[in-house]
Amino acid sequence: MPAVSFKSVFIAVVLGTAIVVAALLINAKRPPVETAQPSAELVRATGKCAECHRRETSAVVHQFERSQHAVKGINCLDCHKPAEGQEAMEHRGFTLAKHLTAKNCAQCHTTEYEQFARSRHAGPSWAAVRGTEGFSPEQIALGEKFHPGWIKRPTHPVGVAEGESAMAGGCDACHAIGKPNADGSFGSCTQCHARHSTSVALAREPRTCGQCHMGPDHSQIEIFEESKHGVLFTAQRESFNLKADPKHLTTADMPAPTCSTCHMSGLEGLKVTHNPGERLGWFLFAPISTRRPAGDAGEQGMKEVCLKCHAHTQVESFYTNAEAVLQSTNEKVKGALDLTAALRKEGLIDAKPFDQPIKFVEFDLWHYFGRTAKHAAFMGGADFVQWHGNYELLKLRNELDTMAKELREGHGGAPVPKATKGTEAKP
Repeated sequence: MPAVSFKSVFIAVVLGTAIVVAALLINAKRPPVETAQPSAELVRATGKCAECHRRETSAVVHQFERSQHAVKGINCLDCHKPAEGQEAMEHRGFTLAKHLTAKNCAQCHTTEYEQFARSRHAGPSWAAVRGTEGFSPEQIALGEKFHPGWIKRPTHPVGVAEGESAMAGGCDACHAIGKPNADGSFGSCTQCHARHSTSVALAREPRTCGQCHMGPDHSQIEIFEESKHGVLFTAQRESFNLKADPKHLTTADMPAPTCSTCHMSGLEGLKVTHNPGERLGWFLFAPISTRRPAGDAGEQGMKEVCLKCHAHTQVESFYTNAEAVLQSTNEKVKGALDLTAALRKEGLIDAKPFDQPIKFVEFDLWHYFGRTAKHAAFMGGADFVQWHGNYELLKLRNELDTMAKELREGHGGAPVPKATKGTEAKP
């Protein structure tokens, strides 16, 4: 075999390098319209859509590219095509749904949607603000089947008093998670998973739940962040595998829980659920908490999650202490509501909502601080049991007693107005 001279090798290397450099220079001179074209893989996944949307709404393309939907080969039309009962529109040769709802997701995620539709995140969430507005008879029937009395209810008096702009710009933003859709479904999965990211990891972030579960009326995110669970998550978050498959999630993926771990995840063989109330024993949001219809099974389900990290004795002790706070709070709230009920019977509080200072004190007492004390007791938030819960209950009860005394003294010897039926406390 003849030897290759050094000169020949040198010339070949120089020519090869020159060709690569020339290709890079030529590519750099290509117009953006050519270099910005989607990859062949993306085109296969998204069809024609990315060709335009990479220029017009580029973020949605990038979000989709990072999603598991892209990995699995789902294309835009799979989600955007009209489902049964949805209004269609023509869009550059495609027939698309005019409004996407949870029904589009349910085409593939049927079980997850049905669990959601039975939850308080569905119909009861919307009805808590808007009453039966927007519900079809079938949607009312479905909601009442699983939550009797929580759909057939009036519009919330706070929203009525504040006005439509406050309701549309405030209340609806969270409670639309269960808004009845014209296609017969409820709400939108994007409230927790986002539209084009369709992310499990996002739904596992405590702050995703905290978009709505925050503030004085349901301060779960603040309580979580105070708790040991929240501190551990913050300290160790970078090592967590928030993208883990829900059906194969282990404590190695998430060694400390977030909201979804306790309420929904299938941790180490547990059943996955999209009904976040399924593992609860009590109606903690109610003025006076009562047991849920399936409370015993729900509580047992939550305890099974607890046992992944805690000993049986620790779990039972935790529940014993939490239920002691719940019963004590129930007694305090009942005492306050008994007082205002007596004032209504005496005609000293009228039936119109939120037109007397005492009605705000009554509402704040159970709606803010009663709820906070109970939620904190079951979430390990000691400061919220005490200073943001029981201390405020004590303070407002004192104010309530003073107001009641003044109302009664103000009518001493004078004719008492005819008694009227008062507004009943309801979340």
